[in-house]
Amino acid sequence: MQNTQQNIAVVALGGNAIMQQGQEGNIAQQFANTRHSMRGIMELIRRGYRVVITHGNGPQVGNLFLMVEATRALVPELPLGICVADTQGQMGYMLQQSLRNCLIREGYATPVVTLVTQVVVDPQDAAFSHPTKPIGPFYSQQQMERIREERGWNMIEDSGRGYRLVVASPAPQAILEIDILRSLLDEGMLVIAAGGGGIPIIRSEDGGFRGIDAVVDKDLTSSVLARDVGADLFVILTGVAQVALHFNTPKEQFLDVCSVADAKRLHEQDHFPDGSMGPKIQAAIDFLEHGGQEVLITSIEALSDALDGQHGTRIVA
Repeated sequence: MQNTQQNIAVVALGGNAIMQQGQEGNIAQQFANTRHSMRGIMELIRRGYRVVITHGNGPQVGNLFLMVEATRALVPELPLGICVADTQGQMGYMLQQSLRNCLIREGYATPVVTLVTQVVVDPQDAAFSHPTKPIGPFYSQQQMERIREERGWNMIEDSGRGYRLVVASPAPQAILEIDILRSLLDEGMLVIAAGGGGIPIIRSEDGGFRGIDAVVDKDLTSSVLARDVGADLFVILTGVAQVALHFNTPKEQFLDVCSVADAKRLHEQDHFPDGSMGPKIQAAIDFLEHGGQEVLITSIEALSDALDGQHGTRIVA
């Protein structure tokens, strides 16, 4: 297959789109949610884009971490990097199969591939000294105190729901498999990559690489990926159809189109919380400041209208 020079779209899909709040999160539900999420992806394909899908894994890696904890006395523990790799495989399988089925139904013969993706981080990143990213299950205060004493974990109270382990979340520097990803796109394939923000790795003294216990924000990794494949459009799919100032208050104000300069100013004024829209806005800023032209933030349901300029929030250079 030859590169037909279509535009490239990188689509960042939230892990919560696949395991939704209030659901048990069994595989049947995850497959149903995954099939639903393909609607927007197919719209981009119909419009001629070569597509790279990235995805979060927050609920999935939390469940896996819970299983690891529950079986500590029975089987060897899995380090965090292996848990991220595991979820890349299981979620990639669901996305890959669901997308391929959609393509078949509409008469496309386009191959779909999932790429296990490693992301280089800096071992001197300040995040390693100040872990802030909550992962895994919630614990009571009594459980937290016991776990902290037994295992030396860093734990924090999270949004009034209990205590959770916090780990480092360093900034992504580079995607190790970026040349492979470019080659796959040039061959006309649809690629699923950088699941869960990528498996964090650092350079070792012999010039190779090794894993490190951390998690990388999937939107920031997606921004690096979009930049390095020369994406024409970076789409961040989230739970709301548009970005809003003063979200969910009487002063709520939706943003239709925003310059990167205005987005940066609003972000610096703390309009976008770190735990929700903040990383998405930062990812958009990073992409646009490194040569990108357009970011679209919207929901799965509103993506088709957003591509026509009737919904969503566009951030432009």
